[in-house]
Amino acid sequence: MNRLLALIITLGVLIVLAFSCLFVVDQRQSAVVFALGEIKRVINEPGLYVKLPSPLQDVRYFDRRTLTYDSDEIDRFITAEKINIQVDSFVKWRIADPRQFFVSVGHSPQAADDRIGRQLRSALNNEIARLTVADVISSARETLVKQVMKVMSVELEKIGVTIVDVRLKRVDFAPEVAERVYERMRSERTRVANERRAKGAAEGERIRADADRQREVLVARAYRDAQNERGAGDAEASQLYAKAFGQNPEFASFYRSLEAYRASFAEKSDLLVLDPQSDFFRYFRSAGPVNGNAPRQPAPPFRAAAPAGGQ
Repeated sequence: MNRLLALIITLGVLIVLAFSCLFVVDQRQSAVVFALGEIKRVINEPGLYVKLPSPLQDVRYFDRRTLTYDSDEIDRFITAEKINIQVDSFVKWRIADPRQFFVSVGHSPQAADDRIGRQLRSALNNEIARLTVADVISSARETLVKQVMKVMSVELEKIGVTIVDVRLKRVDFAPEVAERVYERMRSERTRVANERRAKGAAEGERIRADADRQREVLVARAYRDAQNERGAGDAEASQLYAKAFGQNPEFASFYRSLEAYRASFAEKSDLLVLDPQSDFFRYFRSAGPVNGNAPRQPAPPFRAAAPAGGQ
C-alpha cells in the first residue's frame, strides 16, 4: 500500500514536471525563453517545445500580428504658412525582433504605443512644417505619408518594431483658423460666381442680339418673298380680270361700281359728301323710282367703262 502510494505520488510529480517543461508556440505568436531573467532563446516558429521547469526557465509570448496605434487625441501642427491644422492619423506596426523589443520596452504594449506615438508626432511635425495646407490636404499627401513612414521605420527599428503603414484619417483647420479660412473661401467663391454670372449675362446678350438680327433678316426675307408672291398674284389676277371683263365691258363697269359701293358703305357710320348727280351714283339713278305697281322706267344706256385696272 505504501509502495503504491509512493508510485502514484512519483507519477504525479513527473506529470507536473513534464507539463512545466513543455510549452506550445502558436502561429500568431513569438516566444522568448528566460533563465533567471536572462534571455536564452527566441522562438518564432509554431510548435511544441521543451524548457526547464519553473523557476529555472520561464516563457513570455509576443504577438506577431500587425497591430494598430490609433490615439484618441488629435494632434496640432503648424504648416509652412504658419497656419494651425489638426491631424488625425494611425499607424500599422508589427514586432519584428522580440528580443530587441523586450530589451527596449519590456513586455508592455502600452509602452510600445507611447514610443510609436512620440515618433509619429515628431515625424509629422518636421514634415508638415515644410508644406502648405494645400500640400497636406491634396497634392503632397502621399509624399508626406511615405516620408513619415521612412523616418519612423529608421527610429523604431531600434526597438525591434517594423512600420507597416502610416495613414492620415483627417486633416482640419484649428477652430480659431477655420472660420477665417471659410470666410475667405466664401469670398473667393462669390467672386468667381459673380464673374461667371457677368460672363453669362454678356453671352446671353450676344446670343439675343444675334437672334434678333437673324429674326429681322428672316422677317425681311419673308416679307420680300410675300410681296413678290403678292405682286405675281395681283399681276395674274389683273390678267384674268382683263380677259374676263374684256368680253363684256359694260358688266365690268357695273361690277366695279358695286365693289366701290360695298367698300364705301361698309359701316353704318360711313358718310360721303358728294353731288347726287355725280358719276359715282349713275347706277343708282339708272334704275328709276318704283311706286307701287308702277312700271320701272327703262334705264338709260350704259356708258363705256374705263379700262380694267382704272377707276
